[in-house]
Amino acid sequence: MAHHHSHGSQNYGKAFGIGIALNTIYVAVELYYGFVANSSALLADAGHNASDVFSLILAWAAIKIATKRPSKRYTYGLRKTTILASMINGVIIIAAAGLIAWDAIQKFQDPAEISGNLVMIVAAIGLVVNTGTAFLFWKGSKGDLNIRGAFLHMAADAGVTLGVLLGGLAIKYTGLTWIDPALSLVIVLVILYSAWGLLRDSIKIAIDAVPKNIDIDEVEKFLMDIEGVEEVHDLHIWAMSTRETALSTHLVVPDGHEDQFIYDIREQLHEKYEITHTTLQIEKEFGDKEYKPYQGLE
Repeated sequence: MAHHHSHGSQNYGKAFGIGIALNTIYVAVELYYGFVANSSALLADAGHNASDVFSLILAWAAIKIATKRPSKRYTYGLRKTTILASMINGVIIIAAAGLIAWDAIQKFQDPAEISGNLVMIVAAIGLVVNTGTAFLFWKGSKGDLNIRGAFLHMAADAGVTLGVLLGGLAIKYTGLTWIDPALSLVIVLVILYSAWGLLRDSIKIAIDAVPKNIDIDEVEKFLMDIEGVEEVHDLHIWAMSTRETALSTHLVVPDGHEDQFIYDIREQLHEKYEITHTTLQIEKEFGDKEYKPYQGLE
């Protein structure tokens, strides 16, 4: 049985702290001026940003909790709290989208005069804040579902805020008040699209699906192509957290292979597929073709 532990993860504490602080301030500004300008789009965007602030806090807390050492009760530690946080984030964002849609429908039924200039100014500030926050998480967005979630939230916010800014411009020059609640409904669609992908991926890894960046058939072929491996069975690949992947399998090999054989396999799995925890059970193949568990390793 071989285990490879690689927990080197970049510390995103500073990025989360900056992102949470900037967006909390902006949510307060956007809420205030949303009421002043009577803008459903600004209020919708404020609600979206508020849900993202909570999501950032949740993701940050989950990443911190996941670093706690394993115990006799939690032998893998608390790594899967990062997956749980991603699922909760998805649900929260979808719920926020429902509230935003409700407000927009009310504005369609009861339109009011809107200050296009004020909408544009507030949205321009939000565009800077959201784009800057997104860049804080861009580098780590490919390797961790929580970091990816943070990046997607902020990138979507930047796109939505740009839409609000353009909407304010259109309201200023056309005077069409229906543009504002229409923008809110567009924001809802953007939110639902990004949230559904996050929630779907979170649920899949929560029930131990093979991570989408790994082709299990390719891994099995890789193992079978290793000189000395006669058979691969009971192959399992699953996510231990939003950044760590585990593999376990039984390999049938001829009698006489050395321990270095196991070490080489786990190192190659880590290098090729970023699988950080590998458990290999070796079964020796003898002349009578009976497979017996190999007892030579720890």
